[in-house]
Amino acid sequence: MRRKTAPETGTPALSPYQEGLRARLLAAPVVPAPEPWRNVFGGHAAVGGLTGIGFGTDPGTGHDLVTVVSGAGYGVFDAVTGERIARDRDPEDDGPDGTADLSCPGIGPLAGRRVRIAGLFGGGAHSTSGDGWTVDVEAPDWPNHRVLLSSNGGDWHRPPHTEGWWHVFHSTWSTLRAAGFSPSGRTLAVATSSDLTLWTRDA
Repeated sequence: MRRKTAPETGTPALSPYQEGLRARLLAAPVVPAPEPWRNVFGGHAAVGGLTGIGFGTDPGTGHDLVTVVSGAGYGVFDAVTGERIARDRDPEDDGPDGTADLSCPGIGPLAGRRVRIAGLFGGGAHSTSGDGWTVDVEAPDWPNHRVLLSSNGGDWHRPPHTEGWWHVFHSTWSTLRAAGFSPSGRTLAVATSSDLTLWTRDA
């Protein structure tokens, strides 16, 4: 049987179930992440020309660290305080796109290590926290992306919005680069081509 197509575009039509999911996402407003999550910057940190992010751990404090790669070099943010604790405006290497494992040299507290980067050139961050939290990226109105945080293993299809899942970010102004958890599960990061948003929680 031939599949029906949308008359205006000639593309395959969505099933009623798919239309329902799309409508559910389009209707969900952006809301704050639930407890125990806290927005680190009280918004986001501007990072022009951001291409990717990676995670590490501060050997002194144990805090998650976020390495940011951009057209202006490298930076490292403390994911608990939001402080930018290291900056290299003129790195000697070619960046993660020049390496087989998409890594770059660490700076500041991460000096002497390689940091794997997720973003423009590939790679990815953790989609689960290890203790029940899940992040999903959906695009019901592509090219804009929505970041969904859920507490029930990623099933945002059934529970009501804000009761099991939360639409915490909508990238309407810039291109999404990466979204995911740190290896510890204590940090959720969303990076676009122009900014970084972080949420943190206690261990």
